[in-house]
Amino acid sequence: MNTDQISELVTQVAKQARAASLELASLSTKQKNRFLSALAERLVQETDSILVANSLDLQAAQALDLSGPMTERLTFTPGRIAAMAEGVRQVAALPDPVGFEIERLNPPRGFDLRKVRVPIGVIGIIYESRPNVTIDCAVLCLKSGNAAILRGGKEAFHTNMKLAALIKERLRAADIHEDAVQFIPTTDRRALNALLKQEDTIHCIIPRGGESLIRFVVENSRIPVIKHYAGVCSVYIDAAADPEMAERIVINSKCQRPGVCNAAENLIFHQSAAAQLPRIAKALHDRGVELRVDQHAKALLSGCGLPLVDAHAEDFATEYTDLIISIAVVPDLKAAIELINANTSGHTEAIVTEDADAAKKFLAEVDAGSVFHNASTRFSDGFEFGLGAEIGISTDRLHARGPMGLNELCAYKYVIHGTGDIRET
Repeated sequence: MNTDQISELVTQVAKQARAASLELASLSTKQKNRFLSALAERLVQETDSILVANSLDLQAAQALDLSGPMTERLTFTPGRIAAMAEGVRQVAALPDPVGFEIERLNPPRGFDLRKVRVPIGVIGIIYESRPNVTIDCAVLCLKSGNAAILRGGKEAFHTNMKLAALIKERLRAADIHEDAVQFIPTTDRRALNALLKQEDTIHCIIPRGGESLIRFVVENSRIPVIKHYAGVCSVYIDAAADPEMAERIVINSKCQRPGVCNAAENLIFHQSAAAQLPRIAKALHDRGVELRVDQHAKALLSGCGLPLVDAHAEDFATEYTDLIISIAVVPDLKAAIELINANTSGHTEAIVTEDADAAKKFLAEVDAGSVFHNASTRFSDGFEFGLGAEIGISTDRLHARGPMGLNELCAYKYVIHGTGDIRET
C-alpha cells in the first residue's frame, strides 16, 4: 500500500472505532461479561492454533536477531495462554466501573449533582513484542466501555492477528459492535504516523515498548499520551534487612524475567548491611548476571573472585532488560532515597527491612508509582494487583500512575438532576 492508502485505512479504522465507542458506553455489564467469559474459554480451546501462529513469529525472530529477553517476551506456552485466559476471567469478575458514583456533591442551589465514571472513548494502544497485550488491552477497554485500536509490532504479527481474529469472532457471537476492538493489519511504520494524527476520533494513546518507541509516539502524537518511558526499578537492602529474605527478593526481582519492565536494575546496600553483598553478588553471578559496581561495592567484592564491571553514574538510570545489575553501597537510608529519586523512572522501588520506621520513611519519600516493603518488584503488575490485567504501567502523574486497570480507563462526567431549577444571577 502507498502512503495515501495507509492513511485512508487508518482513518477508516478510527472512525469505525468512534462509532463503536458510542454504543459501548451503554453496553450492559451482563453482555460485557458474557463476551469475556466466552473469549477466555475460546483462548484455551485454541491453544494449539495460537502456538502455531506464535511459532511463525519465533522463527522470524531469529532473522530479526531479537535479543534473548525480547524473544522470551514474545514466546507463548500453554501455561502463558492459560494465564492470559485467567486474566480475562478476572476482568469479567471485577465490578463494572462505568456509571460508578465517585462523589455526590451538595451545591448551594440544592439540586442533585453527582460525579460518575464514564469511558474515555477510543483508546489507541501501540506495543511491541508481547502478544498477550493484544488480549489484555482488548478486554480492559471493552469492560470499561472503550473502543480499542491495537497496533502491535512486526515481531509478533502472526500471533497478534490470530488473537485479533478470535476477539472478532467472540464479539460477533456476543452481538457486540465488531469494531469495538480493531487491529491495524499492517506493520508499516506509516500506519503509526497516521494513527497519531487521528485526534478527532481517538481520545488517548498508550504506547508500550522500548523507550525509543515511546519517545517517538510522544514527539509525533496530536493525541494525549499516557507514558511509560522505562522501568528503572531498584531494591534497597536496609541495615535491618533479614539476609535470607533479602537474597530471595533480589534474585526474584532481577532473575525471574529480566526482560520485563518490573525487573530490578539497581541493587543498593546500606553500609551496615554490606556484609550480605558478597553472598548475594555470587548468587546473582551464578545465575548469569553481570555485576556493575560502584567503588564502595567493588572494594567489598575485590577478594571474592567475581568478574566486576565499573559502574558509571548513568548505569543507575539505565533499564537493561537483561541479566545486568548496578550495585551501590550507601551510608544511610537518606542517601539510598536520594540515589533512587535521582535515577528512578517512577515505576517501582522496593525496600527490604525489619525496621518499621525505615520502611515508613522509604515508602513516603521515594517518588514512584509503586513502592514495596519486603516484596519483589516483580509484583508490580496488573494481574498481581488483582486488576485482572493492565493496559500499561503509567510513569506519568496525570491522570493515572502505576498499573492501569479498569478505573484508570475511565474519565468522569457530572450528572445533575433538577426540579425545574433556573439560574437568575
